[in-house]
Amino acid sequence: MAGTVSCIDGNTFIVSDTSGDVESSPAAPVGLFAADTRFLSRWVLTVNGERLTALSVDDSQYYEVAFFVVPGGPVDYVQADVSAIRRRRIGADLTESLTLFNYGDRDVDLDVRLEVASDFADIFEIKFAVGDKAGSHYTHVGPSELRLGYRRGTFQREVSVSASEPATFEPGGLRFTPRLRPGDRWSTQLRVEMRALRPDGVDLRAAARALRPDETTLPESVRAWVAQAPTLDTESAALQQVYHRSLVDLAALRFAPLSLGGATVPAAGLPWFMTLFGRDSLLTCLQALPVMPSMTPPTLRILASLQGARNDDVLEEDPGRILHELRYGESAAFEEQPHSPYYGTADASQLFVVLLDEYERWSGDAALVMELEQEVRAILAWIDQYADLTSTGYVWYERRNRATGLENQCWKDSWDSISYADGRLPGFPRATCELQGYAYDAKIRAARLARTFWGDPGYADRLEREAAALYERFNRDFWLDDRGYYALALDHDGTPVDSLSSNIGHLLWSGIVPPERAARVVEHLMGPALFSGWGVRTLAEGQGRYNPLGYHNGTVWPFDNSFIAWGLRRYGFAAEAGRIAEGILDAATYFQGRLPEAFGGFERHVTRYPVRYPTAGSPQAWSSGTSLLLIRTMLGLEPHQDHLAVAPALPPAFDRIALMDIPGRWGRVDAFARHRPDEPSDRGHHPASSIE
Repeated sequence: MAGTVSCIDGNTFIVSDTSGDVESSPAAPVGLFAADTRFLSRWVLTVNGERLTALSVDDSQYYEVAFFVVPGGPVDYVQADVSAIRRRRIGADLTESLTLFNYGDRDVDLDVRLEVASDFADIFEIKFAVGDKAGSHYTHVGPSELRLGYRRGTFQREVSVSASEPATFEPGGLRFTPRLRPGDRWSTQLRVEMRALRPDGVDLRAAARALRPDETTLPESVRAWVAQAPTLDTESAALQQVYHRSLVDLAALRFAPLSLGGATVPAAGLPWFMTLFGRDSLLTCLQALPVMPSMTPPTLRILASLQGARNDDVLEEDPGRILHELRYGESAAFEEQPHSPYYGTADASQLFVVLLDEYERWSGDAALVMELEQEVRAILAWIDQYADLTSTGYVWYERRNRATGLENQCWKDSWDSISYADGRLPGFPRATCELQGYAYDAKIRAARLARTFWGDPGYADRLEREAAALYERFNRDFWLDDRGYYALALDHDGTPVDSLSSNIGHLLWSGIVPPERAARVVEHLMGPALFSGWGVRTLAEGQGRYNPLGYHNGTVWPFDNSFIAWGLRRYGFAAEAGRIAEGILDAATYFQGRLPEAFGGFERHVTRYPVRYPTAGSPQAWSSGTSLLLIRTMLGLEPHQDHLAVAPALPPAFDRIALMDIPGRWGRVDAFARHRPDEPSDRGHHPASSIE
């Protein structure tokens, strides 16, 4: 968000203004958050009654930030005898060191006040501007601590504020009265501890705190995380920047879900999605496989442990279904939102199978494949028994929770993201095209696992027959021959929803497109209606609901483009994949190497820079994973039995890329590539590997 500064560690984060103050409104995601609750809604520093103004801010590390501030406004900068540094670090809790300096020529008596308040707002109360809370607040003022709390039935949250120097604690904050001689400095260390209390008084966040026993462990864990990744060597400073930023942001988004054993998984993104999302976590792991395969096993295990086991219309749970979203806030606890967890996604289940198979191809981890056999079988049964709402052999969705469930349960999950070319909205249930591609891919991959690892060739044969039937059926019912592309979806009565959208690109990486049709699909993906010059738009220009700043109706999503590029390489369209990689990575330079959730779909030659989407989340896990999959795509990295095959095809923007120490079942290997202007397309063949 413009004008704000954030500090992040997993799903614990603080968003403040540029001076370090927090003044939150009921509908703005500003404050200190953990476990889907805002623990600080006010954190305002004054010196002698004056607010402070930032001279500069150092936020080069995601987990800490320093504010160099002076009392008063900008006109007082040259008058500032007193100045201060606020150095903030986030971990399981928040610490902030405050240091004041006297550079004047006389003694000063300072009245330093910190105003503190907490509304304990649930993240959904903020997002949907819900007003009054149902529970009660309480305040405890002690000699060395201010404790604020909120209780509603068995739901209880607390925050405590303490200081290393003597302070006067009051219900609205704390106060210091230091005296500084000329040239002196005064410091105090503030600590803010957040608690999610069970009825027996046990703090559910104690495990998160145990993972960070002292504040020095966080930067060390980041260094170790980055050090285990392959080293990128390229002449492109922009690519180096986005690669490093991607690794660091994925480190920032790691968190351990409460009560699930301490294993870390990627949170989806700041500010609204700092929790476990099935689809987002699975796709992020898939993007990161060549670089950070260690993300995958804990993600699959945690999602498997929460796999649907019953039918529940509020949670939209079914046996075998993989969750959409897991929340810990008040609205989930009292089922005002169905996220405890919520299962309303029609694609995470298939993507679970895809990721497991792809991970085994890279890692050779047969043990995990054996461990998750029953979960995979349950997913495949869900596809056939629960997802096929019309008994037509497709994956459909229609929400059962009419009050708070998601209308659209594909990745484009906003209310108007699925529409006809003339703008009309189809009825329900709906079957979007990419869901069928994922189902096809999942059955093909599961057949390999059944035959190779589970010793069940009959089951493998059955899955392959079902996949072949889906392939034929899909290419009959979704293909719009007069237009040369696939329908975005089928309406409830089987009518093709004829919008031209980026969804057709996902069909390529799923492999459900016949080779003879691929060129026509690619022509649309790279044509002016869909390709903006920066990337492929979610919805083509000229469609009824097209808007270059529409959330899913014309914006460019980096993650979406990374999978489209991967699909283009699968079908041999290396130059086209390179154009997408070039455009998306060029766009990253305008965002300091951090690709946002989405940006505007305006023509590149018109704006000459990517237009920021007003409410785009950043950092976002699958946006951070984008550069990793694009590097894989440009290098043509594919696991092949016990070695890594490399088929490089660099776009003109990159003269040389080397990725060294790529982990996998082969140990660690290096891959090198140079741009060769006269190199032919790899359609139908694979160039010689360049690997050591």
